[in-house]
Amino acid sequence: MGQLDHRIQADETHPIDIAEAVALRRGWDSERMADDQIAVTVRGQWRDHALTLAWSARDEMLRLICCFDLDPPEARMPGLCQVLNLVNDEVWDGSFTFWAQQRVMVWRYGLVLSGQALAEAGQIERMIRSAVESCERFHPSFQSACRGGEPEAALALALSGTLGRAA
Repeated sequence: MGQLDHRIQADETHPIDIAEAVALRRGWDSERMADDQIAVTVRGQWRDHALTLAWSARDEMLRLICCFDLDPPEARMPGLCQVLNLVNDEVWDGSFTFWAQQRVMVWRYGLVLSGQALAEAGQIERMIRSAVESCERFHPSFQSACRGGEPEAALALALSGTLGRAA
């Protein structure tokens, strides 16, 4: 990651500019949605992951979200919520939430850049990799909960070991 930091141009200090440069250098598909927002696609072991990074100057925060479809039967929602709480107890660098109206599971993370702090390419790349790794790791647990698996057994799917890694 150190080499990547050195290739970022000195005038690329806006977090979304840096995210765009990281995506370009890593070969990830990206599309600038606005001055303060970019969509990035990263290939994972099981699927491509669509991420959105957005900069809020007012909050001095770079926010990342990564979503995947999840359509649990209504009767399985309590079990999914239990697994969701168990999973969030296991992660340190973000959290999952279920957006019921859109029927998607969402990984969220916010990088605070207060006091005119600047994001570094390595930080942004790590945010993206962490999102993909977390979604890959815990997706089977959420699927198990949606199929009626016991919450502890569903969580054990993720904690028993991860195969592969994000690109």
